[in-house]
Amino acid sequence: MALTNRDAAIVLGMVARGDKRHDIAAWFGENQARIAEIEQGSHGSIAAAPAADLPPKGAPGPKGRRLRAFVRKALEALEANDVAAAKKALQEGSATYDRHEA
Repeated sequence: MALTNRDAAIVLGMVARGDKRHDIAAWFGENQARIAEIEQGSHGSIAAAPAADLPPKGAPGPKGRRLRAFVRKALEALEANDVAAAKKALQEGSATYDRHEA
């Protein structure tokens, strides 16, 4: 998968924020060599994306597994016709996913 200039800006923003290189690479489904290439200027002179445009800090795998559990909980609530519980599960899952992690 080729990273776009927009992706490169996000990579640079994540690097500037202090994210681990393997977390950045995992976010894009790439290896750390692609991240190093971007840091070395493979996409030209691109400015880092602002903090508001960056994904949450932390490894995407554990975040995805936790989010999946919240989605299952929401689906179970919907099957029981409990829309309020489903909405709560999705809101909690989204907030947990968006939380920055070390």
